Amino acid sequence: MLYLFYGYRKSPRPVMWMALAILLLLVGACGSPPAPAATPTKSVNATPAPTANATLIVTPQTTDWTTYHNDNARTGYLPNIPDPHQFTRAWTKALDGAVYAEPLVIGKQLIIATEGDSLYSFDEQSGQLQWRTQVGTPVPLSALPCGNINPSGITGTPVYDPASHLIFAVAEITGVSHILVGLDLNTGKVQVRRTVDTPGMDPLTHQERGALTLYQGMIYIPFGGRFGDCGDYHGRVIGVRTDGQGNLISYTVPTTREGGIWAAPGIVMDNANHLFVSVGNGEVTQGQWDHTDSVLRLSPALQLEDGFAPQSWAQDNATDADLGSMSPVLLPNGLIFSDGKSGQGYLLHANALGGVGGQVQQTDVCNAYGGAATADSQVFLPCADGVRQVKIGPGETMTVGWHAPQSVNGSPIIGGHTLYVVDHNNGVFYALNRDTGAVRASIPVGITSRFATPTLSNGLVFIGTLQGIVALKIA
Repeated sequence: MLYLFYGYRKSPRPVMWMALAILLLLVGACGSPPAPAATPTKSVNATPAPTANATLIVTPQTTDWTTYHNDNARTGYLPNIPDPHQFTRAWTKALDGAVYAEPLVIGKQLIIATEGDSLYSFDEQSGQLQWRTQVGTPVPLSALPCGNINPSGITGTPVYDPASHLIFAVAEITGVSHILVGLDLNTGKVQVRRTVDTPGMDPLTHQERGALTLYQGMIYIPFGGRFGDCGDYHGRVIGVRTDGQGNLISYTVPTTREGGIWAAPGIVMDNANHLFVSVGNGEVTQGQWDHTDSVLRLSPALQLEDGFAPQSWAQDNATDADLGSMSPVLLPNGLIFSDGKSGQGYLLHANALGGVGGQVQQTDVCNAYGGAATADSQVFLPCADGVRQVKIGPGETMTVGWHAPQSVNGSPIIGGHTLYVVDHNNGVFYALNRDTGAVRASIPVGITSRFATPTLSNGLVFIGTLQGIVALKIA
């Protein structure tokens, strides 16, 4: 249309004004409609990139880290990565809130979500800000009946959708409500925005801590309660289309109250596209099992297919010693490993979870909180008293291996033969020999949340802290 207008620039004045009027009408007709929203769209504070760039189509590369622990199986494992000898600080950024979510990498972009309800895009190598978008105002702890995050903004790890080129995150905003947002990867502009609170769900007592999961045009969102278990909340998984349209689908744990789905990895998916979740304690402590203190298998339509609970589920509920603190771990040969707050490790068959007491094997391991990492048939657990190695051997056996120092208890990831993990109490980041647990390298990074999980990409490792983001160069 600009070509047509410039083609008439030497026309007599009346003709020129007529062309201009037609141009304005056409531009108005061609304007894009606003992004769909189930609730009125709040104001969005977007900080653009320092320089204008042409829009690029970015597809995931082998070095990309597009979801929690790199894949829907939540392995947290990148093979063929050289082992480090030391860390050097590449760059550090103070942000508008604490970082609980795991950083993501798409192409050369590092995506960070904060409790300030902001998403940031940085150049991963230089740390240069590309864009920042604030999707709402976070909720102060004083406005909530309980909790331990102040303020509450974006807690669960976002996910990138290569089909739509959108970054999806769930934000808690003043009001109080939970909204799903989809941001354009290149510009940070909000393209999708809608509430994901279902009818009868009290947003004041529900919290979205677990990572989001993407599968075939759907975003799956786990919900639990807040620290302190206040109010009438129920663990649930909610599904919403990536275009933000249509009805929500959901699964709710069939308990009288509680049963949160809150572990940091969120939902785990196997190669047959089954969804596995760990469920926390419920208020029922006797009688019929209510599907709390469990591992549950759901279909992509969020229909319950199968479940497992320890024989001690009622006692676990009574003493807050449930499986909900760590997501299930997928293993070769159709096996699942599960652990939680009781210290018991369970080996399960994924295609037949076994109901109450249906484990294949059971052994003492540790109290685990967060996300495990897996390589081959080894599991590396975020134990409260230090990371542990568990080997799954022939004949469906479990052997507890090496044990890291007590304070090195974050959610680990694996690069090659190295385990990367945070000592969140002392603010130190470690590289451990994955085979022996020996320290390869360490460096101070600042205090992090208990569930801080690092990200590994292109010779760098990224750690979210209570102040912002730290990028380390691996040498």
